[in-house]
Amino acid sequence: MDIKALKTLRAIAETGSFQAAANKLNYAQSTVTFQVQQLEQELTLQLFEKVGRKMVFTQAGKDLLPSIDSILGTVTAMKNYGKAADALTGELRIAIPDTLLTYRMQPILQAFHAAALAVQLSLQMANCFTIPQRVANGTVDLGVHYDVGGYGANMVVERLQNFPLVLVASTQRDPATVNLQVNHQRLDCALITDDRESIYHKRFAAAIAERDISFPHFLEIGSVEAVKQSVISDLGVAYLPQFVVQPELDAGKLQVLPTAFAQETLTAVYIHRKNKWQSPLFREFIQTLVGAFGAE
Repeated sequence: MDIKALKTLRAIAETGSFQAAANKLNYAQSTVTFQVQQLEQELTLQLFEKVGRKMVFTQAGKDLLPSIDSILGTVTAMKNYGKAADALTGELRIAIPDTLLTYRMQPILQAFHAAALAVQLSLQMANCFTIPQRVANGTVDLGVHYDVGGYGANMVVERLQNFPLVLVASTQRDPATVNLQVNHQRLDCALITDDRESIYHKRFAAAIAERDISFPHFLEIGSVEAVKQSVISDLGVAYLPQFVVQPELDAGKLQVLPTAFAQETLTAVYIHRKNKWQSPLFREFIQTLVGAFGAE
């Protein structure tokens, strides 16, 4: 069985199409198609089917992805056998939400890169609710995200740290105009978020709905930095992990507004499949990750 064909199949799963996989691997699309056809013939299985104008995985193709990931992981582990951290090679694929990637993971990634210069890190920014699925189907090796629960028995979930959530507003705004300690009210203020599907926005939405509090205006901006700047400009308020806005709080650009659910927190975790082969580069990253969070 050709390892290149397995890598191609994994690339299709990661990128979502034959053409995107070809671009990632520097192949012609015809090469990707040929490798898939060869693999289907060898396995006597149909791995893809046409739905509309797109080729999508069949159930058999989806079911085989974890096994393919395991094979490729074993090959990488064999190549790295007995090597020190600075001699490790291969690729480590990690899915992380925007806030953790941007505001917490940079020193960790830098430390890992310094220890394992030849390892290629593939970082996928994703919503916390979709990351477990990516880990389960083998399109990423590791998920670092906020705990959303509902993990299957084949998933290993390890806690990293708790993070408080805060409602922030511009220091130009009178806190009395956004009093979430009073139930049954409609606030004359915009609620701003980077992602309405994020776990912190969903929790906030549930909390105010329970208290019959509503915001007449809602702004969804796909960038946390843009959200912060919009709040600083007093376009509205936002509910975010405190570490995201701590520099602006320290600089006096933002203020924390009191709520009736002030103790709300998120728990950062890392997850991987229970049967995941823990290669030296995988263990090296976990050690760096846990060490960095444990030192805080």
